[in-house]
Amino acid sequence: QVKLVESGGDLVQPGGSLRLSCVGRGIILDNYAIGWFRQAPGKEREGISCISYSDQGTYYADTVKGRFAISREPNRVNLQMNNLKPEDTAIYYCATDYFGDCSGSYYLKNPYEYDSWGQGTQVTVSS
Repeated sequence: QVKLVESGGDLVQPGGSLRLSCVGRGIILDNYAIGWFRQAPGKEREGISCISYSDQGTYYADTVKGRFAISREPNRVNLQMNNLKPEDTAIYYCATDYFGDCSGSYYLKNPYEYDSWGQGTQVTVSS
């Protein structure tokens, strides 16, 4: 059974950092593009970052560019989040796209490209 597990969410003060991880169970993440999405209460789901299956492409939403960095380890994808702001408060989800690409905003704006999703991890940025 394919399962994605996100971890690393926490309560952090503005300006702080967190590192989220997405781990695959029953799935080899190396064969998948991974997208990170987030959803805040009362707001639509927002694609924030992705990495292609071959690691040749990464992309960031303007809202996180320069503050967040996506990276890959064997069967794990991390999202380093620095200089966090209260508006980053949301549930963060990772999702997979088999042998997918990540060459532009299309892959953040079209979540239906992704076929498996994790349960999410809560990030709260507050003083």
